Amino acid sequence: MYRSHNCGELRASHINTEVTLAGWVQKSRNKGFIVWVDLRDRYGMTQLVFDEERTPKEMMKRAEDLGREFVIQVKGNVIERASKNPNMPTGDIEILVSELTILNESKLPPFTIEDETDGGEELRMKYRYLDIRRNPVKNNLIFRHKVTQEVRNYLSKEGFIEVETPYLIKSTPEGARDFVVPSRMNEGQFYALPQSPQTFKQLLMVGGMDKYFQIVKCFRDEDLRADRQPEFTQIDCEMAFIDQEDILNAFEGLTRHLLKEVNGVEIEKFPRLLYDDAMRLYGNDKPDIRFGMEFGELNEVAQHKDFGVFNSAELVVGIAVPGGNSYTRKEIDKLIDWVRRPQVGALGMVYSRCNDDGTYKSSVDKFYDQEDLAKWAEVTGAKPGDLVCVLSGEKNKVRAQLSALRMELAERLGLRDPKTFAPLWVMDFPLLEWDEDTERYHAMHHPFTSPKPGQLELLKTNPGDVKANAYDLVLNGNEIGGGSIRIHDKETQALMFDYLGFTPEEAKAQFGFLMDAFQYGAPPHGGLAFGLDRLVSILGGQETIRDFIAFPKNNNGRDVMIDAPAPIDDDQLKELSLKLNLKS
Repeated sequence: MYRSHNCGELRASHINTEVTLAGWVQKSRNKGFIVWVDLRDRYGMTQLVFDEERTPKEMMKRAEDLGREFVIQVKGNVIERASKNPNMPTGDIEILVSELTILNESKLPPFTIEDETDGGEELRMKYRYLDIRRNPVKNNLIFRHKVTQEVRNYLSKEGFIEVETPYLIKSTPEGARDFVVPSRMNEGQFYALPQSPQTFKQLLMVGGMDKYFQIVKCFRDEDLRADRQPEFTQIDCEMAFIDQEDILNAFEGLTRHLLKEVNGVEIEKFPRLLYDDAMRLYGNDKPDIRFGMEFGELNEVAQHKDFGVFNSAELVVGIAVPGGNSYTRKEIDKLIDWVRRPQVGALGMVYSRCNDDGTYKSSVDKFYDQEDLAKWAEVTGAKPGDLVCVLSGEKNKVRAQLSALRMELAERLGLRDPKTFAPLWVMDFPLLEWDEDTERYHAMHHPFTSPKPGQLELLKTNPGDVKANAYDLVLNGNEIGGGSIRIHDKETQALMFDYLGFTPEEAKAQFGFLMDAFQYGAPPHGGLAFGLDRLVSILGGQETIRDFIAFPKNNNGRDVMIDAPAPIDDDQLKELSLKLNLKS
């Protein structure tokens, strides 16, 4: 037996107990006549003591030579600690070691295994197995485990059945680029890794499974950022014989359960916001509603004067920054520089100070009088002491720019408290979106999304106006889940493929198996998929997902620890009937 107890469980009640512990050396302190060693495992830390009066000389010498991250086993007696440490759960005791076994020595780690480490992100990703020993990463992975267990328990109690679906599937043209896998046994043919189990979960509904879920890996070959990985995990769910209200109620229930069990937070209301209103009020389809600063559209009160910048704009829109009148001119100039950055893309920013005495002072006083500026304040909801920030330009672009500014200001003002949770449903997305490059419509979600009831005929006359029977669940400004009511009859699905530019032959080649299945009594069905990585990070008080993934990729999609992706040798290429045509 390597250990009788772990390094986090011994207390004063264990004094005079003989124990066996095993773990890693966190650090040691040698005072000449006494050596203290902090021994660490997953569960915590226990202090060991080697005393020259009570410890044999040979063992004392080995204790003095212990290095960081050595793996050791000790046997000894639990004794009362002379200088107690109230910051450690085991701070009342220490182990007087009677036997020391070095199980494995360690090189000096490339960074310190401490909560606050000196290792940069790339270095820690290269030695991820060491990084996992640090409490922040270890605790994040334990937290992820807790969330997934709660998900499984809740859905199972609600009658959902966990079913695995294949990883080697057929490549489809919709969505992001597929990762493809050559088939050795079928020369010249390829599998694709699934971007989601979409068609399979629909087939499970045709198969009568009724309520399905799966915690499943998905793969997308797309550009990355802090909250994206080429492989990610979904909580994938589907239900039959339901309508949209059934779906919303089911997954509000799961979200409430997680917030209560994992975070101790009770949430009653899940507000619902139409997509068009989300874009109008917040400039994006996943607004953070923990704070205000809703958009105020100013065309009617700003385009009647001789200010050409506003008069030529499709949209003039502003927000009220609470307490922003305290900003100095230098601070406002920095804000203007911030919105001009290429990542935001605004040409500039107009502002108006709302003074405490009810007067206004703007950067365009030459064109606008006090009455005009009072109307700006009224439309944006600004109060005395606030600052009105105004952007203008093409509607979609300026909304995105002001949305970025709103989030930046909220961060600076401390309005995005990670311990406050504000869920929101965004609903009635456009079914289709026009792509200028291909000059055709694409599905905003995927080609199996049903139009809203009663809007099918509109596909023939105004396809861009058709709303999808789709919904996203937003939490603290992040989309944590999305889904839709699916098309479940062959005729409607064929019509949808037609409007997406598929010929009947292309639709048959890509999705014939699903169309065929719909001929055998497909029930009405729909579902939702949560992004588990993002959900866990938000519940954990963060918005980046890497530290909640055991072995993440970097921004280039590389695993720097195992050095993947990597070339394969010529024999493998030959066996797969592949020939490389690399650009020089």
